[in-house]
Amino acid sequence: MTVAKVLIKKFFEEHNFVNSNIESFNHFVEHELNIILEENKLVEPTIIPPNVESFKIRLDKIWVTKPEITEADGSKRPIYPAEARLRKLSYAAPIYIEVSAHVNDVQRESFTTQIGNLPIMLHSKYCHLSKLSREDLIEKGEDPDEPGGYFLINGTERVLVNTEDLGANKFLVSSESTGVSKHTGKLFSEHASYKIPHTIERMKDGIYYLSFTRVKRVPLILVVKALGLKDEEIMQAVSDEQLDEVMINLYEFVDVKDVEEAMDRVAKASGITQTREIRLERINELLDKYLLPHIGLKDQDRIWKAHNLCKMLKKYVAVERGNAPVDDKDHYMNKRIKMSGDLLADLFRMNLKVLIGDLLYNFQRIVKRGKFPSIKVIIRDKLLTSRIYSAMATGNWVGGRKGVSQRIQRLNFLNTLSHLQRVVSPLNSSQENFEARELHATHLGRLCPCETPEGTNIGLRKNFSMLATVSKDTSAEKMLKHLNEIGLRVAK
Repeated sequence: MTVAKVLIKKFFEEHNFVNSNIESFNHFVEHELNIILEENKLVEPTIIPPNVESFKIRLDKIWVTKPEITEADGSKRPIYPAEARLRKLSYAAPIYIEVSAHVNDVQRESFTTQIGNLPIMLHSKYCHLSKLSREDLIEKGEDPDEPGGYFLINGTERVLVNTEDLGANKFLVSSESTGVSKHTGKLFSEHASYKIPHTIERMKDGIYYLSFTRVKRVPLILVVKALGLKDEEIMQAVSDEQLDEVMINLYEFVDVKDVEEAMDRVAKASGITQTREIRLERINELLDKYLLPHIGLKDQDRIWKAHNLCKMLKKYVAVERGNAPVDDKDHYMNKRIKMSGDLLADLFRMNLKVLIGDLLYNFQRIVKRGKFPSIKVIIRDKLLTSRIYSAMATGNWVGGRKGVSQRIQRLNFLNTLSHLQRVVSPLNSSQENFEARELHATHLGRLCPCETPEGTNIGLRKNFSMLATVSKDTSAEKMLKHLNEIGLRVAK
């Protein structure tokens, strides 16, 4: 046996075609669920009993167990995939949450309750099959060569199709053939449920404009000044050499001396017409919550946002001058793959907010009647379950996306593997998008250069290469911690 054959045999003994997808699901259950809960940790009703000063509901802890079934007589027992297929059941595990109610900052009640069921990916860490040997798998009615990586919803095998998207929190400059600006700089700032597009343009008047959320074409220099940088600091942050383009912008707003004045000018430019106090209050909220939320949502993060905007301006000027190339959107360095774990995180995040909204509504409705309800009574576990099952059964996902969950194709074993390794682009198949459909040099080794359908979906529906693996996303906190460990320090 040649070395290549031994290596390939060894690889498939230890790895699986859908390993990356299974790891993505495991990461979602182990880490993402806790992050989502942390985002919605404190729930404060607006209507509380008259004899109470403050009332808070805290969501303390979340965890998932192994798949089980509740029979007609109310008894619970573990369920295996073969039984779920035959009885048209969902292969799902209960999600438990620890809740505490605090009256006047004193804990009133604390309990553990089930908030729903989460469909479990076959062969993941939370699946009953994950640690079984070949003989045990055959005994449980499973094919020992089956890779897993899919879900069972009402007895139907469904796969969450990997979605390809532009990388978030990355500033890309492209050239425009139409419009008022020759170049456009775009960044999608992603933090929790926020995904906010930011655009930088240079108009014919030579001024650089920034657009984000409800703020449309506001002078960039004004925004940077509102975030706390002065003229000299802006110039130093953008470049060591004196750039005429930036000097023109600084000269245009040289009369703006302090942060409050800059904020007021930004508020007026973005169409806020109320009194000065309300204008400043609203622009403060916009700058903290909606301007580059991935950097932070607090006052102290503003200086970092200002420096990041200067860095983006530096890149934009370099591209304009021809000193730096235009970014290639089709380069795989600028793409990210959303796998099952990421897609389920989006779905769970939205539906947990629906559950919290329902909890608040029920609580406030009972309080209006003059009663003080126990939180345990008003949590509806069926709500979360039915919404997750509905999305996975129909494929209709968060943000109006369709076809995210698909019925697995079982024409033959290769067809099944192909479906499990599919990657879909969110671009519209009816539009031309020639460059997005073409084979890019960076696809090789990552995506199969041959396997794509003919017709309208050509180049938009792709498949992973056989030995391709998807690396995990690393958080900024982990990166900074690692850089600190190897001796990097922030310049004073």
